[in-house]
Amino acid sequence: MKQALIKLHISVFLAGFTGVLGILITLNEALLVWYRIFLTVVALIILLAWKKTLKKIPLRSSFRLFGIGTLIALHWVCFYGSIKYANVSIGLVCFASTGLFTALLEPLFNKKKISIPEVLLGMISLLGICLIFHFDSRYRTGIMLGVGSALLAALFTVFNKRSVDIAPPQTMMLYELSGGLLVLTLILPFYLHYFPATHIMPSLKDWSWLILLSLFCTVLAMDLMLQALKKVSAFTQNLSLNLEPVYGIILAFILFNENEKLNDSFYVGFGLILLSVILQTTRIIKYRKL
Repeated sequence: MKQALIKLHISVFLAGFTGVLGILITLNEALLVWYRIFLTVVALIILLAWKKTLKKIPLRSSFRLFGIGTLIALHWVCFYGSIKYANVSIGLVCFASTGLFTALLEPLFNKKKISIPEVLLGMISLLGICLIFHFDSRYRTGIMLGVGSALLAALFTVFNKRSVDIAPPQTMMLYELSGGLLVLTLILPFYLHYFPATHIMPSLKDWSWLILLSLFCTVLAMDLMLQALKKVSAFTQNLSLNLEPVYGIILAFILFNENEKLNDSFYVGFGLILLSVILQTTRIIKYRKL
């Protein structure tokens, strides 16, 4: 069980870099996600072929994983949209509402009783987001996209929890992201029509950041996360992901001086979100409720 938590938190640490990379990559959010998934799928095919562990799974299970992959693709588009319309700190903090959405959705889809403590902890995170939203109107579009990305992330994790035994983690990842890539390819022309991009092809520097994003923050992070999900609950995973803003915001402060652009309401809201993570971690240690 300890190994599952260690893998989970390593994956969260890697995920903390995604927001910073979203600013460094100059592509718009939809193109950024398309290239991220494309490179990840290519890397997974090469890796699984080299290891000779590329497995075919039943058609029905394939379609289920394709659907789950669509959720993660749309989540990423909203997430990077949030960062580009607001900033790294706002986008990452909004992601913390995933805990509340999971506490409400997991019992609905996985036939569990609603956990009152989990809902209350999720509400603390949501209160933190509301404080930021109410007192800092500059970032409302980014905040709404960030909350939308959190809802999609919660759905992704809940359905992933139900499908975690279909195939090994890397095979699951390949099928899921292939589905996400297919759907995103189909909707990309319409997206670019309504939200035109200044350029479609990545620059040389963009390619280097995209490769880093794909190999470490996607392949390795998702592999560790799927392994952990076999032992921990979807809620525990998503609330642990609330630590992602901690790592990402520290990096944003160091690299982009975002602390100069944020007011006191941000820090109060962020404090509430961090409190919810600490309380849930305490519950896990005390009751071993994974």
